[in-house]
Amino acid sequence: MRKTMIATLLLLSVTAFGQVALKGKKVYTMAGEVITDGVVLCRDGKIEKVGKGLKIPDGYKTYEAAVITPGLVDAHTVVGLAGYLNQDHDQDQLERSKPIQPDLRAIDAYNAREALVGWLREHGVTTIHTGHGPGALISGQTMIAKTIGETVDEAVVQPVTMLAVTLGQGALAHGSKSPGTRAKQIAMLRNAFLGAQAYLQKLEKAEEGKEPPRDLKKEMLAKALKGEVRLLVTANRVQDMMNALRLAEEFKLKLVLDSAAEAYLIADKIKASGFPVILHPTMKRSFGDSENLSMETAVKLKQAGIPFALQSGFESYVPKTRVVLFEAAIAARFGLAFEDALASITIDAARILGIDDRVGSLQAGKDADIVMFDGDPFEYTTHVTGVMINGALVSDKTR
Repeated sequence: MRKTMIATLLLLSVTAFGQVALKGKKVYTMAGEVITDGVVLCRDGKIEKVGKGLKIPDGYKTYEAAVITPGLVDAHTVVGLAGYLNQDHDQDQLERSKPIQPDLRAIDAYNAREALVGWLREHGVTTIHTGHGPGALISGQTMIAKTIGETVDEAVVQPVTMLAVTLGQGALAHGSKSPGTRAKQIAMLRNAFLGAQAYLQKLEKAEEGKEPPRDLKKEMLAKALKGEVRLLVTANRVQDMMNALRLAEEFKLKLVLDSAAEAYLIADKIKASGFPVILHPTMKRSFGDSENLSMETAVKLKQAGIPFALQSGFESYVPKTRVVLFEAAIAARFGLAFEDALASITIDAARILGIDDRVGSLQAGKDADIVMFDGDPFEYTTHVTGVMINGALVSDKTR
């Protein structure tokens, strides 16, 4: 075990500021046509040039693969807050003491050394949108990280990305606790945003030095009201998604619908809202609020023109984390075109998260996050043979 850990640390310590070339029989740039016999040149942690049969300059370390793709982007997970042991000490994704806690920061709970982070990295996932998970009305903040580093400071790409909200059965309390019904959920959220509006008005009217005391909860809700932070609303039933859309209209909020098992039933309304969807894992278990999910929802959203991405989501027991590569492969099996499926875990996911200027495609100037395969990425018998993040080889295991 100790030797394995040392080897891993040595591999992760490889400098990101070298000169690297990758040769692939097929290169999916996600920014144009597939390149046959393509070459990706990387320098100083960034992609320098991509093209067919490029001359590799002297001094470049060269890797070869059957297929090359951008690093995979997991659009929603709780990995780094939820650990593989499934014990209280490694489950920080959900604080149950209160239903509304927008002040909880993901960066204060993220464990860059969690084994599940390494597991995703070895399967080609280089960027994750993670944080407080479903299960509370507002469970806390989310963040974006690369799957590298020994500390959160080394991994973080964006410290605050969205506020995690859950509507429906997953966020209902039991006994005499609130919220006990869907109506109570929306009433509590409306009251919370009304309070944040009043807080903003006091701040705007207050003379310098006479501002009201800081309120971290209201500060975060105020950022949502100002459009600085989006709500990541986990909702599966039509009634819960419609509640979210009405709330967004009332308070001029920006949403990302999450999980959205019954999205295909109201595709027209989601399309009209302009909000994207981070769809549940294709192989998600169909029970409770998710009983009406479909493995064809991804292709239906694509046909409706709704921006969407796939996610690994959260599993309370096993598997402790899904791998978006496999979820996209099954979506392709159920009608989603190959490149659309690959886009759902690369460039489309990056666009929804607002980080497509850095990751999601193989283009000059972007981060050199790259995955190498020994065959078709969606074939069961294919393996990930190498993973690069910021131009450094961070995994050479065959997975």
